[in-house]
Amino acid sequence: MAKVITNRVFFKGKRWEFTLNPGPFNIKEHVLITIFANSGAGNVYAIHIVSAVKIFYKQNLTFFVSLLVIITTQVLGFGWAGIFRRYLVEPAAMWWPQNLVQVSLFRALHEKEKRIKGGLTRNQFFLIAFICSFAYYIFPGYLFPMLTSLSWICWIFPTSVLAQQLGSGLHGLGIGAIGFDWSSISSYLGSPLASPWFATANIALGFALITYVITPVAYWFNIYKAKALPIFSDDLFTATGQRYNISAIIDSKFHVDIQAYEREGPLYLSTFFAMSYGVGFACLTATVVHVFLFHGKEIWQLSKSAFQENKMDVHTKLMRKYKQVPEWWFICILLVNIGATIFTCEYYNNQLQLPWWGILLACGLAIFFTLPVGIITATTNQTPALNVITEYIIGYIYPGFPVANICFKVYGYISMKQGITFLQDFKLGHYMKIPPRTMFMAQIVGTIIAALVHLGTAWWLMETVPDICDRALLPAGSPWTCPGDHVFYDASVIWGLIGPRRIFGDLGHYSAINWFFLGGAIAPLLVWLAYKAFPNKHWIRLITMPVLLGATVNMPPATAVNYTSWIIIGFFSGFIAYRYYRNWWSRHNYVLSGALDAGLAFMGVLLYLCLGMEHDSLSWWGSDPDGCPLASCPTAQGVVVKGCPVF
Repeated sequence: MAKVITNRVFFKGKRWEFTLNPGPFNIKEHVLITIFANSGAGNVYAIHIVSAVKIFYKQNLTFFVSLLVIITTQVLGFGWAGIFRRYLVEPAAMWWPQNLVQVSLFRALHEKEKRIKGGLTRNQFFLIAFICSFAYYIFPGYLFPMLTSLSWICWIFPTSVLAQQLGSGLHGLGIGAIGFDWSSISSYLGSPLASPWFATANIALGFALITYVITPVAYWFNIYKAKALPIFSDDLFTATGQRYNISAIIDSKFHVDIQAYEREGPLYLSTFFAMSYGVGFACLTATVVHVFLFHGKEIWQLSKSAFQENKMDVHTKLMRKYKQVPEWWFICILLVNIGATIFTCEYYNNQLQLPWWGILLACGLAIFFTLPVGIITATTNQTPALNVITEYIIGYIYPGFPVANICFKVYGYISMKQGITFLQDFKLGHYMKIPPRTMFMAQIVGTIIAALVHLGTAWWLMETVPDICDRALLPAGSPWTCPGDHVFYDASVIWGLIGPRRIFGDLGHYSAINWFFLGGAIAPLLVWLAYKAFPNKHWIRLITMPVLLGATVNMPPATAVNYTSWIIIGFFSGFIAYRYYRNWWSRHNYVLSGALDAGLAFMGVLLYLCLGMEHDSLSWWGSDPDGCPLASCPTAQGVVVKGCPVF
């Protein structure tokens, strides 16, 4: 563009002079475009409210109210980001590993580099990896979906329920299962190539502990009637293993009907789903205790403005040359957004159910947890999922209102998560020396545009795709099964409609799971005491209990094969390549991660436009994404489930 557009300067020498030629496209412009895109590239979590109400509960929620909820949720995170910039962006210790992938990619694309004889420049390496990723994704994405999960144990034992429970990568514990689909590998935990090895090891240990020790023991000892249910499922069940009829316990006012609930009987969860909530409780308390013990001193010093000029890292010193974004900008956005949120929930209370005090309580939780969760994310590349505490609190205080529960969760948890995303982008701009005010405007505009695009797209899909999210009516291998929306809906039933007291409290049969709160608080304390007792054993400090205990909080909707494949690649990248092929790792590891993501993204869009919109699909044995039809079968005597043997 710079070569073909005229260099003429209009109104030269005057205040309003301008030129149509922007000059050569440089790395800072590229970074700013990326930050603009990042503000809306991730999933807009509040869309789940729309799908839960319209698709699953089949209740009324207007487009305008949905738009207000989505925009206020996204923008609320700016307030938390502004408050915690000095703690999570300026210190060198907050290094945000995921940003290194993007920094490496920018350098590969923009820096001129001489090709080493017999080798490749980083730009050439990126292009080759990009083309390979682009071409390859047509196999798991369309031609051969089974590559998502190769569960070979199921092939060896096609009639064994036990073998398929153990071996299924999508519906079981995933022993031996492996996937060759990058979209599946990186979808829940991020790129394994960007994960520090100590974080990968923590996740591997936590996954093995929960998936291969706690869950099998609970299942085969038949705790909570586990054998009458699938070992891994995000569905809700009766005591006899049948799907729970949620619509039967909702009255005409969209509130729980207690008498109907007592007639239907108590709600049961699959073993893994119940244990997932348990480790979610543990992760919550472990995060607070870990940050207090291992980072409390640094937080206190920063709170007292102890970071003087001579203690700043080089990036912070250089960024001081730019005009900073004033604190009051963030405070104004925060206050205006809270006011708009309260108005929305009060004026449209018949649709959203959440009272004004719920907004203030959600904001209090968000501001409390942003710092500890941000520290874990900035140092390990893993974000503890603390949505369970928001569901738990509002479920006890305001039971029986499912939409109020999910709105409270979105404002209390997702606004915090969105704030952490903004902080990560602030750090990227910090590394690449982007003027803070320019970056701030890019984030604001990107966030608002993304909210409009995401909602418009979701609304269009819900109106045009037949039987969307209905697993019983959709064909096998359909991309419209909505696993994340199912889990979100199930959570609204558990925590909002029925309420935690009737499931995890004194009126429920899962009350013992509350002991996980105590276990999570004790675990980091034991690590801290061990580190103090053996200060020369530096590896002890790398045991990060919030990451270890929170390893499986994404399961479900994440499945075992998402983790097994991620851990294997993380091991080869973070341990083998880093230790034994350091030169290759330093030049190509992060570039490879970016190339795999980019190739996948382009082919994914192409497949959808060419084939997905026409609903064209292949039907052959490779179209079955798992090949383990018995993995979800119960093993209790006398339980009858369609398609399963009766024991």
